[in-house]
Amino acid sequence: MAEIIGVVERLWRYPVKSTGGEQLDSVQVDERGLAGDRLYAVRDGAGKLGSGKNTRRFRRMDGLLRLGARLGHRLDGPVLLDPLGRPVTDPDAFLRAFLQLDDVELAREDAVSHFDQLPVSVLTTATLDWVREAAPCTVVDERRFRPNILLRTPPGTPPFVEDHWLGREATATGRSGPRLAFLRSSERCVMTGAPQPGLPHAPEILKAVFASHDGHLDALAEVRRPGRLRLGDSLTLA
Repeated sequence: MAEIIGVVERLWRYPVKSTGGEQLDSVQVDERGLAGDRLYAVRDGAGKLGSGKNTRRFRRMDGLLRLGARLGHRLDGPVLLDPLGRPVTDPDAFLRAFLQLDDVELAREDAVSHFDQLPVSVLTTATLDWVREAAPCTVVDERRFRPNILLRTPPGTPPFVEDHWLGREATATGRSGPRLAFLRSSERCVMTGAPQPGLPHAPEILKAVFASHDGHLDALAEVRRPGRLRLGDSLTLA
């Protein structure tokens, strides 16, 4: 039986991996995710991408979350924003000075996935409210978890309801809405407590998520059918 699991309250796109995102009213969704999402990254001389951690593919670059980026209706290049939200005229020169790294540049990587796990992240207001209660002494909003979709769930919805969607598919309102296949949840890292504009350093958030839910939070999805997603769309679970 079909079940409406929530309404799209906010849509987030992150044009440059590991920097702040932009809110959207509507967006096209295809197999790569939201159009323009993580289309660019800060790349070093060895080809590693700027992130909050060090791995084979990623290089930790502290401070990226203090920056922002926006694409608007253009996909041919993001506007990089400094910590005060001002546009940067020379992104490469700014990044080298800001990060104190002389081998970095802003790069487009169409053929390479910038995603740590899967293309689309969905977070519910029920789970976000739980985080606020678990970490009452800090500022909590969805930017801590970098979802693409913040879903407003009905009153009484339990936290971590996203776990119950795994292995199932959901379709957005209307014939043109995308269909998402939920496969697993995100494994959270120190970026959840990293400082960013309006959000102070808050390591207690990650501690609470690990203590109560093994460090996992949200639902990650593949796109099984492309389509247009809009604020106010309902998601219906098959």
